[in-house]
Order: sequence, then structure tokens, then C-alpha cells
Amino acid sequence: MGNELGLRVAYIFGGASISTSLGYLVESSILATMDGKLGYAAWRWLFFIEGGLTCVIALVAFYMVPNFPSTRASWLTAEEQFLAQKRMKEDLREITDDSLKSSRASGLVDALTDLTVWWLAIALASLNISQSFITFFPTIVATMGYNPSITLLLCVPPQVLNIMISFFVSNHSDTTRERFWHFTASISMSLIGFTIAASTMNHTLRYISLFFMCSSIVSYIILTAWTNDSIPEPPKRAVVIALLNVAATIGDIVSAYLWPSSWGPSYSKSFFLCTLVSLGSLGMLWGLRTRFVRLNAKVKMNEFALGLPVGFRYIT
Repeated sequence: MGNELGLRVAYIFGGASISTSLGYLVESSILATMDGKLGYAAWRWLFFIEGGLTCVIALVAFYMVPNFPSTRASWLTAEEQFLAQKRMKEDLREITDDSLKSSRASGLVDALTDLTVWWLAIALASLNISQSFITFFPTIVATMGYNPSITLLLCVPPQVLNIMISFFVSNHSDTTRERFWHFTASISMSLIGFTIAASTMNHTLRYISLFFMCSSIVSYIILTAWTNDSIPEPPKRAVVIALLNVAATIGDIVSAYLWPSSWGPSYSKSFFLCTLVSLGSLGMLWGLRTRFVRLNAKVKMNEFALGLPVGFRYIT
């Protein structure tokens, strides 16, 4: 299971990207055709239609999605449930019994007292801030001067590219068991995009820069998978995931102040700040990789000296 974690995360984020792309198409149609229908403005119809569909799907998912692989689900066969449980057990093979018992007793304490967890949280929050362009994507596209419907349609192609790159890079990262350099390559794409967008108002170049930026979204997937790889104990990992979600939310809050309308239409200051935060996140993960390499070397020496079997290794 661990050797396909990046791809699994890509499926989740890919679903979000697909919904975003479809959302742009739906929003474009609603804004173009629904304004004034039944006395409601077009933006109100956006809430009625998209919000209503979300509520319906959420209710269906509440009854369809099982809590655990052992929970009975009508759409899973007994063989599929057994396979899911078996794969979860295999995921714990490299964890020692003592480590697992300790984690069960103090998963929260282990997470809160682990400096690596806080380091990852800061890196993830920084990355989320650097990718705040996703939230303001229609605003950035609108600087090219098109009407709202065309603007939303232009948002779709970069998101489609993001989906394709996310699956390819995540799968390659899983196959090669390597995270940092895949993360670095992805961040490099965003730096190119930020540089182009900050330096010109040419419509063609500015639109091309959006493709570079969207190519970097997979870095979030890589970091999420890397975090799960680095915390093998399930109770501790559950707490860590919650903490990282909080960190990501803090990043979202800060991001709202990076794109004031007064900085438009170029938003060069916003792109400059995104560049700085991206480099900061990259530097933090370089330090983390260096630490993991040292820890792996230390464990390998101990196993060799004591004649122990090969155990857990950090993915770098």
C-alpha cells in the first residue's frame, strides 16, 4: 500500500481538480444564461445548483462509504474487503510491536512532541500559501480582459493539465520511491510561472504562465504522501494528518491577504511573495531530506552491527 500512496492521494486531489474544472464550465453557463431567472441573480443560482448537488452527493456518500475495510459495504465483495484488510496489515509489517503499542497509548502526545511533525506542518502551510493562486485563479485569468463566461472557460485547460501531470508524477514518485526531487521539479514549474506572470501583462505569456503554475499543484500531493510515508504508526499518523489539515487551513487564511485588488491587475507583488514562500518550503524539505538520509544510514549501521533484519526506512 505504501508503494502506491502518492497515486492514491492523486486520485483524491484529481477528483477535486475535476470538480473544479467542471465547476468552471457550469459556472460559465449559469452566469451566461441564468441571470434574472425567477427573479434571482446568476450568483444566487450558483449557490442553489452547486450547493444543492453537493448536499445530495454528501448524503449518498454518508451511507455508501464504509468507516473501515472491515465495515460491511454493499458495493464491496467479501474478497475485496478481505484484500483491503490484508493490505492494511501489510502496511504495518515494518513497525515494531513496542513502537505500535507506544503509539496506541500516546498517538496525540507523540505527534505534538515530534519536531518533525511541526517542521512538516510549517512546510505544508508555506506550500499552501504559495499555491494560493488556485483560489484566485479566475481573478488572475480575468486580468486578461475577457468577460466572466470566457474567463471561466479559460480556467479549464490549465486544470486539465494539472490532473494529467498529477497522476504521472505521483505514480513515478511511487515507483521510484523518491519524494524530494519530484517535489523540487514540481516547485520549479511554479517558479517559472510566477516569474513570467510577474514580469509581463502580455495575454499569451500570462496564460502560458498559468499552465506552469498548475503543473506545480502535484507538489502538494507529493508532500502529503511523503508525510504519510514518514509516520508509519497509524494512531500517530491520524493525529498528524489532522494537524497538517489545520496548518493548511492557516495557510489558506494567510493566502487571502496575498491578493488584494489594489495589487492588480499585474499582481506582481503576489507572485513575488508566492515565489519566496515556495523557496522557503523547498528549503525546509531539503533539510528534512538530509535528516532522513542520516537516520536511514544510522539504522542501517545498527542493523548490520547487531545482525537485525532490514526494518523501516524513511523515503527521501
